[in-house]
Amino acid sequence: MKSTDSPESTAEKLYRINEIFYSLQGEGFHTGTPCVFLRFSGCNRRCEFCDTDFAAATPMSASEIVDRLLQYPSRRVVATGGEPLLQLDSRLIDALHEAGFTIAVETNGTLPVPAGIDWVTCSPKEPPLAIDRIDELKIVFSGADPEQIAGLLPQAKHHFLQPLSCSNTEAVVDYILAHPRWRLSLQTHKLINIP
Repeated sequence: MKSTDSPESTAEKLYRINEIFYSLQGEGFHTGTPCVFLRFSGCNRRCEFCDTDFAAATPMSASEIVDRLLQYPSRRVVATGGEPLLQLDSRLIDALHEAGFTIAVETNGTLPVPAGIDWVTCSPKEPPLAIDRIDELKIVFSGADPEQIAGLLPQAKHHFLQPLSCSNTEAVVDYILAHPRWRLSLQTHKLINIP
């Protein structure tokens, strides 16, 4: 009897992964928390301060990703990029949850968040923005009014303002003192020289 499954329907989907590494969260609400970082390759923005090499990508299946993540003791995974929501889907989310992981995502806010993500950090760059849920808003302060940017987005539970590579820290501190709902976020991982 001939199978009705095509090779495409039985083949396991491959995700383009830039790197997987274990470190402490260096920014925002969860600073200092041990996490496994799942960095996806590819982005729909090209920010001048981005530290990701988008040419580097290893194709990996959901099961290969989970096996790799399980090598580390933390069960908190941070999907980052690039833009992780270009690839992160229900298949991978389900596989991560089944393996006992809590899933956080760091996104630029240009795409809706799929169901099942446990924590959403949005670091918006420029419109159009399509995100539909935010736990933590983290804005890199570049001169635009953070309150105006926040007004374009769903309500966040936590608001962080981050200097642009520590080049404008004084302006960020002044802004936060004048707008106390914001909190300072530093790139701690860079300050203490960890990945």
